[in-house]
Parts: sequence; C-alpha cells; structure tokens
Amino acid sequence: MSQSLVLKQIPSQLITVENFRPFGQVIFPSQDGKSFDAEDAQLNLQNGTPRFYIMQLTQRGRKFHKITRHVQCTQCLGSLAGKDWLIAVAPPNNNIDRPAIEQIAAFHIPGNCFIKLEVGTWHAGPYFDHEFVDFYNLELADTNVVDHFTHDFSQSHQLEFEFV
Repeated sequence: MSQSLVLKQIPSQLITVENFRPFGQVIFPSQDGKSFDAEDAQLNLQNGTPRFYIMQLTQRGRKFHKITRHVQCTQCLGSLAGKDWLIAVAPPNNNIDRPAIEQIAAFHIPGNCFIKLEVGTWHAGPYFDHEFVDFYNLELADTNVVDHFTHDFSQSHQLEFEFV
C-alpha cells in the first residue's frame, strides 16, 4: 500500500545577483562592447562538446518532487519572449546523493535575464504558469545521458513541493 505525498509549499523570491550567488550567477543585460568581467557567465564546459539549444516546455505548473544536478559542467537557462519562470535550487554537495530539504530555495526569474547554475547545483525546473515557454539551454552535448543525477523526494520522503 503506497503512502500519500505530503505537499510542502516553498515560497519563491525574486532572483537577485546576491540571493542566487550560492547556486550560480544571474546574468542581466549589459551594454554592447563591455569587456568580459565577473558579471559575465563564468562557464565550465571543458569536459565535452557544448550544446546550445532551444527547448520548448509545456504546462509545467508549480509542483515537483524530483531534483537534479550535473557535476561535469555549468548550465545556463533563460526564457525567450520575456516570459517569467520559477526554479528551485539547492547548493552543490557532491559527496552526498541528495540535497538537504532545508537548503532548497525557490526563485522567480523575470524574462530579462538568464541563470548559470554552478557545477553540481541541484535544480528543479524550469516551472511556470504559461501554456508553454521556450528556453535556451547551454550545457554539454551528453549532459542528459552521462551527467544527470536525480533525487526523487516522493520516494525518499513521501514529499512533493509547490512553488507559492
């Protein structure tokens, strides 16, 4: 007999450079011609062939029970058409197979920026209320085959999260 899932609401905060720093970077528009500096995405893509593509996601909603990390590369995500979206993250902890529940943070990301997830950052998303959102995604060509580690909270804790 299976147990029912407990729903844990997780408040989302508007993303800023400061509040997202433990998980990666937020990249906002800059003037053309600006020299490369610490405000630009600090990428780690040397472990394979970079893949830059547009992924279309539909009807994602606001609930999740799985969270994933990539330990061989950074990952960049941003929406097209200025659509806002949500992501839940937890700090990298590459010696442990799951993130600590109390360290999960949720962010509301406006459509005028993108994020770079630090190597090993746990992430659930993108999620959104729109019917569909196109996202650009920069990772390695084989990230989802050889570098995709997922933890399922419905199995380990009978737990599901909801963005509020």
